[in-house]
Amino acid sequence: MPADADAVPVKDDKIRCDACPVMCFIKPGMTGACDRYANADGELVRVDPHVLLDRTLSHGGEVVPFVRSDEWDGSIVPQAETFVTAIGAGTTYPDYKPAPFIVSSEVDGVDMVTVVTEGIFSYCGVKVKIDTDRFIGPETHMVRVEGEAVGHVTTGEYGSQMLSLGGVHHLTGGSKKEGRVTCDALLELCNGKAVEMSIDGGATLVVQAGRAPIVNGQTETRMRVGCGSATIGIFAKQWHGKVDEVVVVDDHITGVLSEHQAGKLLGIPDTGIRLKGRRSTPGRYFQVAQPGTGWGGTDIDDPLAILGPFDPKVARPGLRLLMVSTTGEHAAYYELDEALRPVQAEMPQALVEPVDRIAENCEPALSTVLFIGGAGGSLRAGVTENPVRLTRSVKDALTYVTCGGAPVYVWPGGGITFMVDVTRLPENAFGYVPTPALVAPIEFTLKLSDYAALGGHMDYVRPLTTLDPGGRLSLPHRHDNPWPFAPQGARRSHG
Repeated sequence: MPADADAVPVKDDKIRCDACPVMCFIKPGMTGACDRYANADGELVRVDPHVLLDRTLSHGGEVVPFVRSDEWDGSIVPQAETFVTAIGAGTTYPDYKPAPFIVSSEVDGVDMVTVVTEGIFSYCGVKVKIDTDRFIGPETHMVRVEGEAVGHVTTGEYGSQMLSLGGVHHLTGGSKKEGRVTCDALLELCNGKAVEMSIDGGATLVVQAGRAPIVNGQTETRMRVGCGSATIGIFAKQWHGKVDEVVVVDDHITGVLSEHQAGKLLGIPDTGIRLKGRRSTPGRYFQVAQPGTGWGGTDIDDPLAILGPFDPKVARPGLRLLMVSTTGEHAAYYELDEALRPVQAEMPQALVEPVDRIAENCEPALSTVLFIGGAGGSLRAGVTENPVRLTRSVKDALTYVTCGGAPVYVWPGGGITFMVDVTRLPENAFGYVPTPALVAPIEFTLKLSDYAALGGHMDYVRPLTTLDPGGRLSLPHRHDNPWPFAPQGARRSHG
């Protein structure tokens, strides 16, 4: 579709694109360095279709692409149940110019306006959550793609390992190659593509949003049901009477049934078991082994390595012991011999189902990618002549922020820093410019009266009904995303 940017013709029929700081000279029939803008017969055009979301289609209707035609046939974009996203809308760099589309519509008798633009984010990144117990690398160690540092390992969380990728220092503070590789990796992740990466002193990973992570070539399938202590709390009753002792091996908190409060409440007697590691509270042990890719995210292949000798004053020959991991992936059954040494035996049938129940209760392991960007900079000038009022309006919940129509989480504090689950946007919603920076859609929706009050570009407001459908693509709205014009009515807005 024709770009609203003020393209400047130059000699040899080239056009100078002013949609980003690169300011490419584009030959006829060619695209700029970003692949987003092209010179079509002397006209600067945005090459991807502008995306509209149609709520009616989300209830089983067909997707209807609006094919570009040379001349507008007079048809209009239907106002009802249509939301204009920023995907494919283009940019208006530098940001002192109004956003590409400032569209008004009437919703339930209220005049609304949506300001859309494809923001250029030099200061952005992604947070990656990898559902695995396996050790992927020491905290703060570098994450690399093609040998270039693109981020680091951050704090491990419940059942997951976390990465922080991108950000200002990798995009702009390192070498030219580092910035380019970082930008490429972020773009691939945000558009749902797989990216292979390595961690200094750790594992190799293949990460793809919404797909199972691959750690050292092994596809992860289960997210642990909980830590060792939580696993005992969940399944203690199901083990009761079938075994004398249970140890749930876990890198974070290893649990021991007879010492655990759940075991005490069930009247399970002491077994004389002794665990290595640091005792936190009864039945809960830290640091029983080093992190690794073995049992429960530790570096051990033999679970007996975390046990000391049984107390001969308490233990007895024939005592039954189950050792299991927090995913049920590893499990072994033992009985004490006359010397009170555990001897592995076949798992009794009565314990097979409780062990399988652990696996059944595990969530599917996924990689989750959250884009994080700050819209508190010059982008706001494309919305209003008084940018701080937009920030205040967002904080006061008068302005609803979306990213390609998807709900976002806006961080407290200064600016408009937001996060979005990339799987909730239409495909290929993100782009790039080789400054390097990521291009992400962002929409601000609010009452028309509130927009006027915050100093909006009222002269550039155009009714939705006047938009030419040519060059626009109508996609169904995701039913689990809040409808941007009725965000309070969502069944589920996050998670």
